[in-house]
Amino acid sequence: MSADQFYKTYLVSGASRGIGRAISERLLAADCRVVGIGRHFDATLGEHPGFDPVALDLSQLDELPDQFKLLRKRFPVIDGVICVAGYGRFGSLEQFSHQQIRALIDLNLTSQILLAAAFLPALKRQGHGNLLFIGSEAALSGGRNGAVYCASKFALRGFAQSLREECSASGVRVGIVNPGMVATDFFRDLEFRPGSSSEQHLTPQDVADAVWLMLNARQGAVVDEINLSPQKRVIEFGRPDSGPADEERGPRKRN
Repeated sequence: MSADQFYKTYLVSGASRGIGRAISERLLAADCRVVGIGRHFDATLGEHPGFDPVALDLSQLDELPDQFKLLRKRFPVIDGVICVAGYGRFGSLEQFSHQQIRALIDLNLTSQILLAAAFLPALKRQGHGNLLFIGSEAALSGGRNGAVYCASKFALRGFAQSLREECSASGVRVGIVNPGMVATDFFRDLEFRPGSSSEQHLTPQDVADAVWLMLNARQGAVVDEINLSPQKRVIEFGRPDSGPADEERGPRKRN
């Protein structure tokens, strides 16, 4: 398909798996072109005619300005940027090394700010577009053993709220989705995960649907923020093969 056959063009970070992949697939199904940033892409997604894979490690902050400059030249017209990339590390604060704190903040917050800063001027110049962030319920309430992760998500939420006000006169819409626990590989190496029943976790497609709703609001209307959670908040502790007990409790989790 040629560029003019696509409905719109969106840049999605973290596009290779999980929530980012679900958002990419949702956009592709609607005949949108997706410029997907990720570290690795499988053939199923990478070979889709509407998908342009961009292999880029967002944790390498010093390389990002030049890489984003190349991306702007390669894709001069972008209808929206959806910032998804991130990861989780949990534990008490004293269990984190300086390097681990820096790595978590660099990817979950600083790289998102740099990505927005790189593409926002073009969105403002064209007078329309969407800038969306995937936050977390950890941006709404601090939780035990999540201080650094929560700090990154609280800051991202504040950044999105400030940009919402900053961009209101430009025609650029800014919003954030704060999901509860989503059943993805995010929890693969963690000691907890959402419950396995369908009412105990979100799916990546749930988050993609929320993003689609925000993107398709009437021009002139903005969905500032969506807080999305499973019907029941259940956390399973332990590794997946260790037979953990379930515990229903308030939000601790993260995306």
